[in-house]
Amino acid sequence: MENEPIFITALSSISPLGTSLEETWENYNRPEHFVREKTYDNIIAWGASLAEDTQQKILALANSDTKYKNLDPSVLYAIYAARETISQAGWQDADFGVNIGSSRGATGLFEKYHSEFIQKGEASTLSSPTTTLGNISSWVAHDLQSQGPEISHSITCSTALHSLLNGVAWLKSGMANKFLVGGSEAPLTPFTIAQMKALKVYSRFSGNNPEGYPCRALDLEKKQNSMVLGEAASMVCLEKGNLDRSLARIEGLGYATEILEHNISISSDAVCFQRSMAMALGKTDPKEVDAVVMHAPGTIKGDLSEVAAIKKIFGKDMPALTTNKWKVGHSFGASGMLSLELAVLMLQHQKFVQVPYVEYDSVPKQINKVMINAVGFGGNAVSVLLART
Repeated sequence: MENEPIFITALSSISPLGTSLEETWENYNRPEHFVREKTYDNIIAWGASLAEDTQQKILALANSDTKYKNLDPSVLYAIYAARETISQAGWQDADFGVNIGSSRGATGLFEKYHSEFIQKGEASTLSSPTTTLGNISSWVAHDLQSQGPEISHSITCSTALHSLLNGVAWLKSGMANKFLVGGSEAPLTPFTIAQMKALKVYSRFSGNNPEGYPCRALDLEKKQNSMVLGEAASMVCLEKGNLDRSLARIEGLGYATEILEHNISISSDAVCFQRSMAMALGKTDPKEVDAVVMHAPGTIKGDLSEVAAIKKIFGKDMPALTTNKWKVGHSFGASGMLSLELAVLMLQHQKFVQVPYVEYDSVPKQINKVMINAVGFGGNAVSVLLART
């Protein structure tokens, strides 16, 4: 049972790229980004928001049930993406587990309720139940009427890939046959953006930035940090066995935590990534990995250290490197699963998605194996190796 392969049998997301795999892939093949400068209360900042038609779908979901009207956008995004993923997988019964996490949780509602508390001196009745971290998985499980285990967690920006780790562990243990895993984040709120600005990691490019890309993720020559936040939810269905309807096979998994000097620091050669990638590779020859979808948040040190770690692991057999954060921003706890979605799409369509301002000596003409990286505050790295089926 332990050696039974685990497959991804469905995936879906809701992001600035859209709500369907077709729309998402189409937007990946366009050179433009989805980052816009907006005013969040009194803060002017870059952000990657859901498109207007997508926001209307979320509004319709919120209005479809009186209990949903008071939920945070992060919960609604997760419900929407989860429904689509389950439908795509064709799961008819309720015998599946749910593990969906978030880095920040219900930021919109938390900031709203806290502001009201400061003004009135008392809290709203729903302030506690609608801002607890377990909100996302519990509401998704309720909406789908799942009868399997329901788990929530937050491991900062590697949250979604930790969900995948957990789902695989449940399947390999024999305690579950199917698992829905993922992450959801709606961080485009004034206080959350202000926190990132306080860390000096947020993009300060002006609106008329001549390079045209407010987030310069994977630009190793940039002179300033350029992280931009984005909102998204992304889910996958996991099943074990020999499945002919799978989208990809999980070839390897790796995880690591490194000792940090600072709350948000990472070593210059990202020891945590070296360990997680080495574990995910296992006995796989590094030459077999065609591409890496990097975490690459758009910060100077974060991008450089991850590339240094990849060079340490792969040496002269460097795979092609890419990231999606220049296009859709950093969606914190959901970002790892969005990266995994990009990896699956590249495996399916046999096309490598380049970062437009990065110079490539060559790109793979055939894509059989892709590695995905994610790391969060605290040095919690996860690497996933996917194989084409």
